[in-house]
Amino acid sequence: MYQPLADAIRPAELDEVAGQRHLLGPNGILRRIAESGNIPNMVFFGPSGTGKTTVAGILARSTGRTLHKLNATSASLSDVRDIIGDLDTLLAPNGVLLYLDEIQYFNKKQQQSLLEFMENGKLTLIASTTENPYFYIYNALLSRSTVFEFKPLTKEEVLPAVLRAIRLAGERDGRQATWEEGVPELLAEACGGDVRKAVNAVELLFRADAGKDMVRFTLEDALLVAQHSAARYDRDGDSHYNILSAFQKSIRGSDADAGLHYLARLLEAGDLISPCRRLLVIAAEDVGLAFPQAISIVKACVDAAYQLGLPEARIPLAEAVILLATAPKSNSAICAIDEALEDVRAGRSGEIPSNLLDTHYSGAKSLGYGKGYQYAHNFPHHYVKQQYLPDTLKGKRYYRFGDNKTEQLSRRYWEEIKGTPEPSEK
Repeated sequence: MYQPLADAIRPAELDEVAGQRHLLGPNGILRRIAESGNIPNMVFFGPSGTGKTTVAGILARSTGRTLHKLNATSASLSDVRDIIGDLDTLLAPNGVLLYLDEIQYFNKKQQQSLLEFMENGKLTLIASTTENPYFYIYNALLSRSTVFEFKPLTKEEVLPAVLRAIRLAGERDGRQATWEEGVPELLAEACGGDVRKAVNAVELLFRADAGKDMVRFTLEDALLVAQHSAARYDRDGDSHYNILSAFQKSIRGSDADAGLHYLARLLEAGDLISPCRRLLVIAAEDVGLAFPQAISIVKACVDAAYQLGLPEARIPLAEAVILLATAPKSNSAICAIDEALEDVRAGRSGEIPSNLLDTHYSGAKSLGYGKGYQYAHNFPHHYVKQQYLPDTLKGKRYYRFGDNKTEQLSRRYWEEIKGTPEPSEK
C-alpha cells in the first residue's frame, strides 16, 4: 500500500519534531508532560503542518494508552460512541486517548458528548484545530482542557525536514537526487511554515522525474510546485483578522514597510475589499485631524483600486499605505466620539436646551422652543458663548486637541476667539 512521503518521515521522537521549541525544547512543557506519562486533556491550536498530529501520537505512545484518531470533518457522534464503548474492556485497559482533528467542525452536542468521560479520566482528549479555539470550542470543553499554540515554522526549522525528505524519497525509490543551488532553501521558505507542504513538494519533484535513475531538481520546477503555498489565509477565519490587525497596527505605528508587507499578503490572497475598507478606517481613526485631508486622498486611492482591479490596484493602495504610515497621527476624533457614546449608552443624556429646539413649525414659539437662541453668524468671528449640551452634561469635554501641528493651530485659534484656554490634555 502506498504511503505518502509526509507520513513516512513523520518523527517518532520529540527530538525529531521540527520547530515548536517553546513547547518541546529541553524544558518545554509538552516534553515534561510526555516524560511524566500523565497526559491531561489538551487542545493543540495552530496552522496545518506544524506538528500537532505528530506530537499527539508521540504523547499517546508515552502513556501506553490506546490511541484513537478521528477527523471532525467526517466523524459523527456514533464514531465517538464506538470509541467510548471500548472503555473498561480488554481493548482499552488503561483508558482511551482520543485525538480529534479539526474539532471546530464538531457541533455543541458532539463536543458535549465527550465531557462525562473526560471528567472521570477514562478518556483523555487531545483536540487540534487550525482556528482560534476560544471562538470555535465550547466553554465547557475548553475549561477542562489546556490550550497549546503551535507556531508556523521558520525556513531554518523546515530545511532539515526538506533534506530528510529528499534523502528518504531517494532511498525509497532507489534513486539519487541532485539539485540546483538554493532549491532546498526555496522549498523550506515557500511552504509558509507548513512542513507537510514542503515534503509534498519534494515528493512531486520526484514524481515529475519518474523513470529516471538520477533526479535533478531545478529552481524553476521548485517554484512551480511551491507556488502560493505560503498564502495562509481564510477570509472567514482567524488569520484574516490577525493580518488585518497587524496591517492597521503597523500603519498606526508609522511602519510603512510592515504596512506594505501585510497589504501584500492580503492582495496575494485576492482580497481587495478588506484592505480598502481598513485603509479608510485608518485615515479617520489613526491619522484623523492631524492630517484631515488624508481620508480624501485615501478615498481617491480606494476608488482607483476598485476601478483598476488586481493586479494594478496594488499601486494606489501602496500609495495609501505609505501616505498613512508617514503622516502625523491623532486619535482625538475616535476618543471623543467613543466617550460621547459611552455617556449616551449609560443613559447620561438629558433634555436638549430649549434654545436649541426646532422652531420650524407653527406652535413651536408658544412652547418656548428656540427662546434665547443666539445666531452665531451674527457675532464677531462667528462665535457666541451659549449652552449647547443638556444641563446634566453641562461643561462636559469629549474632544481634546491632539498634540500635532494641525490641531494645535486650531487650539490656539479658538483660545484667541473664546478668550479662554482650551483643554489639551489626554
